[in-house]
Amino acid sequence: MKQFADLFVQLDQTNKTNDKVALLRNYFATAPDRDKLWTIAFFSHKRPKRPVNSTLLKAWTMELAGLPEWLFKESYSFVGDLAETISLMLPPPTQTQDQPLAYWVDYLQDLSKLEEDEKKARVLVAWQQMTQPEKFVFTKLMTSSFRIGISQGLAIRALAEQADLDKTIVAHRLMGDWNPNEVSFDSLVMEESREDNLSRPYPFFLAHPVTTEEIENLGTVDEWQVEWKWDGIRAQVVVREENHYVWSRGEELVTDKFPELAGFALDLPSGTVIDGEILPYAEGKILPFAVLQTRIGRKNVSKAILKKAPVVLKAYDLLEGDGKDVREWSMIERRKKLEEVHEAVRDQASYFLLSNKVEADSWADLALIREQSRSLMAEGFMLKRRDSPYQVGRKRGDWWKWKVDPLTIDGVLINAQRGTGRRSGLYSDYTFAVWDEYDGQRRLVPFTKAYSGLTDQEMRKVDSFVKRNTKEKFGPVRSVTPELVFEIGFEGIQKSSRHKSGVALRFPRILRWRHDKPADEANSLIELQELLNLYGNQ
Repeated sequence: MKQFADLFVQLDQTNKTNDKVALLRNYFATAPDRDKLWTIAFFSHKRPKRPVNSTLLKAWTMELAGLPEWLFKESYSFVGDLAETISLMLPPPTQTQDQPLAYWVDYLQDLSKLEEDEKKARVLVAWQQMTQPEKFVFTKLMTSSFRIGISQGLAIRALAEQADLDKTIVAHRLMGDWNPNEVSFDSLVMEESREDNLSRPYPFFLAHPVTTEEIENLGTVDEWQVEWKWDGIRAQVVVREENHYVWSRGEELVTDKFPELAGFALDLPSGTVIDGEILPYAEGKILPFAVLQTRIGRKNVSKAILKKAPVVLKAYDLLEGDGKDVREWSMIERRKKLEEVHEAVRDQASYFLLSNKVEADSWADLALIREQSRSLMAEGFMLKRRDSPYQVGRKRGDWWKWKVDPLTIDGVLINAQRGTGRRSGLYSDYTFAVWDEYDGQRRLVPFTKAYSGLTDQEMRKVDSFVKRNTKEKFGPVRSVTPELVFEIGFEGIQKSSRHKSGVALRFPRILRWRHDKPADEANSLIELQELLNLYGNQ
């Protein structure tokens, strides 16, 4: 645990990629195998289930530290992270420990089986043996909110360098539904297992964004395959030896959540892997993403849900054909083979569609066609170089996403809350409102929250404003004098009975601070509803 806590602290203290890789490489070279395995699991978002709820952890901390609840709340509000707050408040250790990370992970997993009094006793014993960084990491793991602050790809790079393996091989081996309690480090990373490879997907190839101003730098249109960019769940359908598996981009096995896809997957030849997008679809039309959300997170998909939220797979690419990895083929060759695969099963494959190719003579013509995106439930275009292989991760040059400009609305800042992590000392999470007239009275109606888009300097200025213009406090939230106006961008809009405004926005963020606009000139609820009528729930 000492070694892992040191790694956590050191990673948090540097922003340099090469330094982070070096720290990880050194850790993987010296840590015990089970510790390495659990570290890989954390980077892959595989964590033990939460054994203790936050309410109990807060109560035990206040009791052990002898602090009143109001002081805990104020401290938590300022620090912004529960585990860090607890680790800073707890008294210094009375003992020492030198157990490996894996020991403490097992310790946490055993807590789930205990009654509350036994859990408390075991947690206090652990805290009393640990330094502040160790308590921080231990408590983070206990709350199941563990994030190390570096990408999974960076961890894979470090592990591959240390193990002297190709990065793509390591990435491939770490894909899939493996359990740290059931595999060894060697069997997962160093050895190739036929049984594991049967269901394992490939690492996804991701695109970088490109703007309209940059588009001319990509050369001529005929160098690119252009497709609509759909808004669904990116997935791979894997068919091997008369079995099929559906994997999300988040490496979650979702086969049971989309049983419709079995209807065509089992008709595909063994040794076929297709990359595509799971989309809500009915009567020849793609439905709003909100329809698909009714299926996300459900453990059981009922007949009613299948009827209410039908789906298809829009296929983008072929990664494996006839049992052969074809990722090194050109985009043109892979597309041709994908079309052949689709043609062979199209009569019995109503849930299997090809992503449409878009033809145009120039970028200007494509820009005009792109304006149809929202009416088609698309986000814009995907641009794929015709001679490009299918790569691993987010690489610049061969794949680009050319999205439509976001929808926008000007809102007034009415509430603010302190952020978390590096923003823990600043009011950086905001609630915005638009104007509504009711019974002759003009009032502000909240319509969204947003916390990204401002520079650090702007955020500090807003923080200062919030502290000087607080009207009321509601726990960690402060209401403020409604003076500041911000332009809010968002990708979609839909009806919502859960919000006072009657709408919910998809991916809201701050585009700019409207210094030029007084609060009275912010947009109205009527204008927000007009956007809903134009672009929502089509």
